[in-house]
Amino acid sequence: MNTPEANEAAARDFLFEIGAEELPPKALRGLSEALEAEFRSLFAKTGLDHGELRSFATPRRLALLARDLAGKQPDREIERFGPTLAAAFDADGAPTAAALGFARSCGVSVEELGSSERQGAAKLCFTKLEPGTATTELLPGLAETALAALPIPKRMRWGSSRTEFIRPVHWAVMLFGAEVIPAQILGETAGNATFGHRFHHDKPIELTCPGDYEAALENPGRVIACFERRRELIRDLVAKQASSLRRSIAQRAGTATERRLVVDDESQLRARVVEDKDLLNEVTSLVEFPVALTGAFDPEFLQLPEEALILTLKFHQKCFCLEDESGRLVPNFVTVSNIESLDPQEVIKGNERVIRPRLADARFFFETDKSRSLESRLPELEKVVFQEKLGTIAAKSRRVAALSRHIAKSLNVEPDACERAAMLGKCDLVSDMVGEFAELQGIMGSYYARNDGEPETVAAAIFEQYLPRHTGDRLPETGAGRVVALAEKLDTLAGLFAIGQPPTGSRDPFALRRAALGVLRILIEGEVELDLVEVIDAAVSPFDEIMSRENERVVEMSQRQERRRSESRQLERYQQQDVRQQLYDFIFDRLRAWYVDAGTNAKIYLCVRALNPASPLDFHRRVEAVADFAGRPEAAALAAANKRVSNLLDKSSEAAGQDAVAAELLSEAAEKQLLLRLEEQSEAVAPLFEAGDYREGLTRLAGLRDDVDNFFDEVMVMVDDPSLRANRLRLLRELRDLFLQVADISLL
Repeated sequence: MNTPEANEAAARDFLFEIGAEELPPKALRGLSEALEAEFRSLFAKTGLDHGELRSFATPRRLALLARDLAGKQPDREIERFGPTLAAAFDADGAPTAAALGFARSCGVSVEELGSSERQGAAKLCFTKLEPGTATTELLPGLAETALAALPIPKRMRWGSSRTEFIRPVHWAVMLFGAEVIPAQILGETAGNATFGHRFHHDKPIELTCPGDYEAALENPGRVIACFERRRELIRDLVAKQASSLRRSIAQRAGTATERRLVVDDESQLRARVVEDKDLLNEVTSLVEFPVALTGAFDPEFLQLPEEALILTLKFHQKCFCLEDESGRLVPNFVTVSNIESLDPQEVIKGNERVIRPRLADARFFFETDKSRSLESRLPELEKVVFQEKLGTIAAKSRRVAALSRHIAKSLNVEPDACERAAMLGKCDLVSDMVGEFAELQGIMGSYYARNDGEPETVAAAIFEQYLPRHTGDRLPETGAGRVVALAEKLDTLAGLFAIGQPPTGSRDPFALRRAALGVLRILIEGEVELDLVEVIDAAVSPFDEIMSRENERVVEMSQRQERRRSESRQLERYQQQDVRQQLYDFIFDRLRAWYVDAGTNAKIYLCVRALNPASPLDFHRRVEAVADFAGRPEAAALAAANKRVSNLLDKSSEAAGQDAVAAELLSEAAEKQLLLRLEEQSEAVAPLFEAGDYREGLTRLAGLRDDVDNFFDEVMVMVDDPSLRANRLRLLRELRDLFLQVADISLL
């Protein structure tokens, strides 16, 4: 029988939407994902079961659809505990004031209370069933909480309202099944009406149920609400424009604009899109109903560096560039419009009119920059500050050049080329092209170096000094590029740590975490063997004078009675820490998250970290070996045995020193066998460990399991005889030291 209560509790679809002025395109996708995550978390906290959650995002809206959202919270049993029974009743069994007070607070008589065990004592208790709150009552508060938690760095107000959001809000939808939830959302009264495309259907669209949302917006609204679906549609539309370029040209009439599309080399007409995921996401965030159109620019602009041409079209007009089958750019672009124009050619011409002066500016910058050598720009770097306490970019270039020469000698790479690349590496920062597009730093420097007649080794290293620029980015491919990239990143790390400004929490203005990961990736993925401890010492050395001044400042501040205590404590902590060790720890600590993300157990990382290897590549080989060892059936027993050995040795000093095991003191067969096997394995694995083949070495050591198990089963280590006890502890020390040549497997 359908009762009102049953209907109220029935699961229904829920739709929430806010409509606003154009949302920031680079933030749109993150806001949408955050909105879904917040609602998911809030539903879990309030106990509201639901089915599929889907988020929607367009330039003018954020929305969430929850399928089969429960109509009410589940009922829950509330249990309250009062005084112990001994304190609740007197000797005659009459309730005490404590019992009466507890009953009164529960709204019942003492007779209606029960008793239950709690923390080892019998206590009065009160149990009641608290009915769940209706979802309709919860939703307005959940929506308000979710919106307040969105990652919006700077909120704005509009009109005379005190309401704040990332952009002014114009409508809100809150629909639970067919029921409109009455609520005020960011100053707007929630209803069941959304709005379609600003130009094609700027009218209210009334929704009768949440499930109609996506279809109703598309037809008649002319809005593709799903971000992912709209992105794939744009990808397909742009690809089709590229693949049909030859056919569309053949079908055209002969106007001047259309003739500019034609090029002499017909192979260039087999066009494809230059892949750019960031641009695709940004364009998806800019349009609600995408229409792709192909335009052209003067082929003479192809003389520009490809990176500059692509960035000009991307930055100013959000256009996709096209290339031929050989990877050369063609003088065409695809733009994505937010309207279906009655005269597409006018839209194309408008884009072409805007693009031409932008490309002309880029060409002017390029030609002007080439008129001067990179070397001639070095004095200008003396005026550009890198960091207040660390000096200018020119000073940084000199430090990086010296460190590059130092690293190059360690890696047998051309020191002169590395030093030259490092000295010229930052000169393009004061060029016109990089002044317009900061993203081209290093890229333009490599072009200008070639124009100046610098060796290709130097030109390539100038570009590669910034690699990898982000997660998944490619690594430097040349030896000089690897050297300069390492030196550039290590100098930044050393400098910021030297002045006591390591990353804190989410603040990392100099991207030091990314720099540390870049160093690790170059050394590990590039298979570069380098003593990072020694290189860190060389990187920090130029800052010793700065650190000395900082220490003097600490002393001076400590003598001032009016000093600020918080700053004083911070500086004292800085003074007490060894910067070189701090930097080593910071870099190698980045590896933990790296390995965990790759599916490696954190304990494996800790096993190797306990030994503090100097080379990241050597560290990585050890981790791989321990990971392989940990999957073997012998691993658990040997790890437990090593743990037991470590405990015994830590509690006793009798095995200290380098005294060898005295074979004549061994009396038990199990300990004699263990010594024999240790000697055999030590001889067998020594060349393997020397060659860095830790995997094969640990595989051989796994064969010690039975001998170790027999030893602990049959031999008493901590016997009364001190000489016998010390000898057996030395035997166990030999066992532990054998494994410690790779890692501390006791931490497994």
